[in-house]
Amino acid sequence: MSALKRKKKHEDHVDESWLIPYADVLTLLLALFIVLFAASEVNSQKFQEISDSFNQELQGGTGILDQQSAVETFEETSKLAEPNDVDPTEGEATTPPEVEEEINDKIEMTAEEIEQLALAEDYKELAAIQDKVKAYIAERNMEDKLEAELTSKGLVLKIKDGVLYRSGSADISEGSRTVTEEIGKMLVTDPPRSIFIEGHTDNIPSTSDKYPSNWELSSARAINFMKILLENNDLDPTKFSATGFAEHQPIASNDTAEGRAENRRVEVLISLYAHEETD
Repeated sequence: MSALKRKKKHEDHVDESWLIPYADVLTLLLALFIVLFAASEVNSQKFQEISDSFNQELQGGTGILDQQSAVETFEETSKLAEPNDVDPTEGEATTPPEVEEEINDKIEMTAEEIEQLALAEDYKELAAIQDKVKAYIAERNMEDKLEAELTSKGLVLKIKDGVLYRSGSADISEGSRTVTEEIGKMLVTDPPRSIFIEGHTDNIPSTSDKYPSNWELSSARAINFMKILLENNDLDPTKFSATGFAEHQPIASNDTAEGRAENRRVEVLISLYAHEETD
């Protein structure tokens, strides 16, 4: 009788061993949802920390969370585990595109400001040369023969042909050499600037054997003027060039004697850009 009672009592006891695997399943589900949440945040550092933590707690070492495949399953919603991607937490820190663009804009602005400062210095230097030329002109009462004008291209010196040449001639007179040499002294700059010598005539054709057209006459006047300037050893010949324009760039009407006198001229352009790169 007592044996029957013990057997019945034993059959009424509920087996609770299923709770252990059930708890493991719940734990794994919790880990899965945490991994999903971490992946959706696109934070590789946070994901790695969670992975390491669960591996240590649940596996006691390396586990499934360390495998690449665990991340690749979520490539639809996250850029975290592209096979060829470099982990942004490894090596040097990367700069976001918008920040990099802002930095580049500031660098460009800085370069622009530097260029403006250099340009201002160039204007200042040319203005000083202009003052010297004007003082030289006023001292010799040559306002009607010489002009100095500061333009966007540089300082332009306009020299009427009567100052340097006889009518129809490209040879500078002995009395005009002093004027040319003084102008040469004013052209010395540091750093050396490009100097352009331009010869011009009126519209009356040249008929001499030596200068059969105004092209030859204007070019010869520019070249002869340049040769005397370059007798000054402080000037760099590589910065000089001479051009003849004949009658094709008048600054006044050729219908009057006064206009033709203005058109018969030599112009010296001192380049504004002393800081430009040259070949």
